[in-house]
Amino acid sequence: MDLLWLEDFLALASESNFSRAAAARNLSQPAFSRRIRSLEDWVGVTLVDRDTHRIALTEAGNAFRLVAEEVSRRLAIGRDEAKEIGNARISELRFAATHALSVTFFPAWLQSLEDEAGFGTITLIADHMVACERYMLEGRADFLLCHDHPAATNRLDPSGFSSIHIGQDLLLPVTGADADGKPLNQLPGSHEAPLPYLEFESRSGMGRILQASQTLISGGAILKPVFRSHLANGLLTMARDGRGVTWAPLSLAGPDLESGRLVRAGGEQWDVPIEIRLYRPRARRSPSVERFWNMIRAGSKRAD
Repeated sequence: MDLLWLEDFLALASESNFSRAAAARNLSQPAFSRRIRSLEDWVGVTLVDRDTHRIALTEAGNAFRLVAEEVSRRLAIGRDEAKEIGNARISELRFAATHALSVTFFPAWLQSLEDEAGFGTITLIADHMVACERYMLEGRADFLLCHDHPAATNRLDPSGFSSIHIGQDLLLPVTGADADGKPLNQLPGSHEAPLPYLEFESRSGMGRILQASQTLISGGAILKPVFRSHLANGLLTMARDGRGVTWAPLSLAGPDLESGRLVRAGGEQWDVPIEIRLYRPRARRSPSVERFWNMIRAGSKRAD
């Protein structure tokens, strides 16, 4: 069995789509599909249900996914330990971060920490939440920086990962403004005229949080999806162009709200308070990772 097949399988399990998973692995879809078939031949059972509208894992596939993640993670840890022994990875910190935080939060946060202590090489991978979870589960990142909400879930089980609260943010509804500075779209909308909705897709952590909070349902929002993306920046661009209403983190939408390019599409009852959290594996990592984590813990008021 080729270990690359495991990475292909995990990409497909995360994306639930052959085309997106193939692109993530830098493969053509036919080549990617052949490698998944080869893995299924090696395992001896069907791992992927291809008959459903949305690609899903079979019962055997879900069981094998846990094994594949554990194998990938243990190999990554073993590689890092070998590099430490060989002095090839003494001072390196690898971060995965969701797109919005990689732009709005990470640079200033890291700068504030570097004022207190110097670091070695910093590697940042910016991606959607599903991919970031995969990087952590496969041991390809030491830390994950993401938005979080008590009602939302992620794939980083508390038995294997710990997290620290490092900041606050706010998810709020925004829309373009007319010539008088009034919102082009005003919540909640109506059945006669549902509001055009620029929504997060399923791979987005923001979309996951918004759905878990039940804010749209409890407020009685009447929306008609017209555009979908996992990129908050893309949704904001569409909102600025007057294409609809979207929810966005204040950390990202703040400059547009201040300039008037965007305005609120509803009152504070539509807001979703969210946390910024830093995740790491509970298993011991390199000395530089442990040193960084201990520094963050020492400065944090909330840790679990």
